[in-house]
Amino acid sequence: MNRLPLRSRLAILTALAVAVAVAAAALACWFITRDQLNSQLDNSLRQPDAVPVSVIVSTLRDEGCQKTAPTSDGPGRFISTNTSAQVVLADGTTCWVQGHATIPSSPTDTDVATGQSPPVLRTVSSSQGKLRVFTQQARLNGRPLALNGQPMAVQIARPLSDVTAPLTRLAWLLLAVAGFGVLGAASAGAAIARAGLRPVDRLTDTVEHIARTEDLSVRIPVEGQDEIARLSASFNAMTAALASSRERQSQLIADAGHELRTPLTSLRTNIELLERSEATGRALPPEDRRALLASVKAQMTELAVLIGDLQELSRPDAEHVLQVVPLHEVTETALRRARLRGPDLKIVAEVAPWYVRGEAAALERAIVNLMDNAVKFSPAGGEIDVRLHGGQLTVRDHGPGIPAEELPHVFERFWRSPSARSLPGSGLGLSIVARTVQQSGGEVTLTPAEGGGTLAVLILPGAPTPPPDDPAPPAL
Repeated sequence: MNRLPLRSRLAILTALAVAVAVAAAALACWFITRDQLNSQLDNSLRQPDAVPVSVIVSTLRDEGCQKTAPTSDGPGRFISTNTSAQVVLADGTTCWVQGHATIPSSPTDTDVATGQSPPVLRTVSSSQGKLRVFTQQARLNGRPLALNGQPMAVQIARPLSDVTAPLTRLAWLLLAVAGFGVLGAASAGAAIARAGLRPVDRLTDTVEHIARTEDLSVRIPVEGQDEIARLSASFNAMTAALASSRERQSQLIADAGHELRTPLTSLRTNIELLERSEATGRALPPEDRRALLASVKAQMTELAVLIGDLQELSRPDAEHVLQVVPLHEVTETALRRARLRGPDLKIVAEVAPWYVRGEAAALERAIVNLMDNAVKFSPAGGEIDVRLHGGQLTVRDHGPGIPAEELPHVFERFWRSPSARSLPGSGLGLSIVARTVQQSGGEVTLTPAEGGGTLAVLILPGAPTPPPDDPAPPAL
C-alpha cells in the first residue's frame, strides 16, 4: 500500500470507506426487511379469517377426512391457494382442508386440540419445503369444535419461500447496488484525489525545480486558507529565508575576500621584499628590517583577528548556550584588557553587580569590542567613562565622534567609516556586538555624546542578584 502513489491510495481508501458504508447499509436493510417479512407472515397466519371455519366445516363434510393433500385441484379444494390448512384431532389424526402441503404434526398439536396447550407458532420441514405453521384450537362462536367426538385443532401454514425468495432477490439487488456504488466511489475518489492533490503537485514540481536548478526565487501561488495553502506559504517562507541566507553568505564571502586581500597583499609584498634582500645579498638596514618585521607581525595579527571575527559571525545560533553570567565580572575583565591597550588613557569605571542570561565568552568579546573602539578613537591622554548600573552599560569616549549620516551603518558587517579606514580593524567588531546582545535579549546603540565623542549604550535584561536556581555563578 505504501508503495502506491498518494493519489491511488486516496482513491482506494475512498472506495473502501464507501464499500464499508454501503455494505453496512445493505446488511441493515436486509435484516430489517427479513424481520418485517417474517413478522408479516406470522401475523397473516394468526388472522382469524386466514382459513374461515365455514371452509373447514364444508371441506370436512364434502371431502371427508383426507390425511394428505390431493394431488390435483378440484371443486372446492382450494389446492391452488398459497395457504395450506389441516385439522389435527386429539388422537393425532390429521385431516386435509386446503392447499398443496401436508403439514407434519406433533404431540404439541394434539395438546392444542384438547386445550392443554396454548396456540403454537413454529417452522417445520415438509416435502414441499420449509413451512411456517400456526396451530390453534378450532372454535365456533367461542365453543370448541369436534370431529367424530374428538376435539380438534386447526393448522394453518405458509411456505417460508414467501419470505426467503424476496430476501434472495433483495440480496442480489443490494449486492449489485453496492458493486456499482463501490465502482462509482472509486471513480469519484480518483477524481477528488486528482483535484485535491493538484496544489500538492504544484508544490512537488516547484520543489523538484528548485532541487534541479537551485533557483530559490521561485514562489508557489497561495490560494485559500486551507492546509495546502499554509504548506505553500510555509514553503515560500522557507525558500525566502534560504535565499536570504545564501545572499548573506555570498555577501559575507565577498566582503571577507575583499578585507583579506589588503593585509594579504601587504604581507606578501613585505615577505617578497625580505626574500629579495636575502636573494641579492643586499641586507636591509637594521631599522628598515625591524620596521618591516613589525609590519609583518601587525598584518598577521590583523589576519588572525579578522579570521576570528569571521568564525564568530559564521557560528549558528544553535551553538550559543545561554547561562547565568555575572555581567559586572565580564566588564571588569574587559576593563583590564582595555587598560593594557591604552596605557596612556584614563579609564574611569563604575560597575554595579548585574546578572544576565547569555554566553560569557561572547559577552566578554562584545564588551571588549566596545571598549576597543573607545580606545582606538580616543586622543592621547584622553578619558573613557564606563558605567554599569541596572543592566545598562555605557562606554563614552572623547574622540572625534561619528557623523549622524554614518550612524545607521555602524552595526553592518565590514562597514568602516571613511575616516577610520586607515586604522587597524575589519569592520566586524560592532556586528559581533549587535549579534551577541540580540542573542541575550538586549539592545545596543551608538549616539553622539554631549561635548563630543561617542556614547555606546548596551542594555541587557537581568537582575542585581543571581536567580535561586544558580546562586553562585562561576567567576570569570
